[in-house]
Amino acid sequence: MQPAAVDDTRRRTVQGVAVSFLGYAVYALSDASVRALHGAVPPFELVFFGSLLGLLAVPFVRGKDDRWLDLVRCRDRRMWTIRAGAAVVGAVCSVVAFTQLPMAEAFALLFLLPGFVTILSVIFLKEPVGWRRWSAVVVGFIGVLVVLRPGFETLKLGHIAALCGGFAGAVTVVLLRHLGNSEKRTSLYGAGLIGPLLAGLVLSLPHFVVPTAHDLIFIVSYGLMGAAGNILMMVCGRMAPASIVAPTQYSQMLWGIGLGYGVFGDGLDGVMILGAIIIIGAGLFTFAREKVKQPRVTAQHPPVHPQ
Repeated sequence: MQPAAVDDTRRRTVQGVAVSFLGYAVYALSDASVRALHGAVPPFELVFFGSLLGLLAVPFVRGKDDRWLDLVRCRDRRMWTIRAGAAVVGAVCSVVAFTQLPMAEAFALLFLLPGFVTILSVIFLKEPVGWRRWSAVVVGFIGVLVVLRPGFETLKLGHIAALCGGFAGAVTVVLLRHLGNSEKRTSLYGAGLIGPLLAGLVLSLPHFVVPTAHDLIFIVSYGLMGAAGNILMMVCGRMAPASIVAPTQYSQMLWGIGLGYGVFGDGLDGVMILGAIIIIGAGLFTFAREKVKQPRVTAQHPPVHPQ
């Protein structure tokens, strides 16, 4: 490769990393919008409106020859449906988690995602996993125990929702690895959009709440920020390898701490911070080992937001 080409690749990679930091900051603002609603809008209803606004990102995701119908058109309908179901679970659980928990605590549990990915990759993709990655999985779960403090703190629905959200995100990652070379990007994005849109609409009808003007501000912020984050991550995926960009998602923890403490008055203690550090450290180590063991496979797929 010529020096000019090397410099251009390096420049694009740096720009891609910068865009990813911006994208995850925008995602954090979307999550903060959920917290700002304080449960005034039921989770399924909020997911519906968020997915509806997420349609605004479709023109930026579509390829040149893609059509709107490609959002639901796929080669493997069963896997597409599972992807849609995982998106529903992830979106709803994320809303519940950020409604009931301090932002930093919710992020800490959602970021157990890499450990779940390792387990699911062994079961479904038959990936070989060495003792180092298994050790990172165990350490990550120890971090969860530190955050939850069983016997000392009351386990809330938000804690369970955050863990389920992380697991749903891991299912999405594994499916992207399985389908990434056979399905269009538009189809994969469509599954993650249409699933929550339809499920949110149907399941919100029995308990639909008419939003106030104040609620609408944060509903729109939730949806638009989520769509903007998706667009930024798509741009980032075209500029830099996912294996390099993926660890930047942990910058959301800093946003979670800053927004939670500065805006919502969330309390922080040493035990919770210690647990978050353990989980993040285990996740970063897992990303590092995946980059070493499977650099090509990892690079094919963009990072996935935990929700």
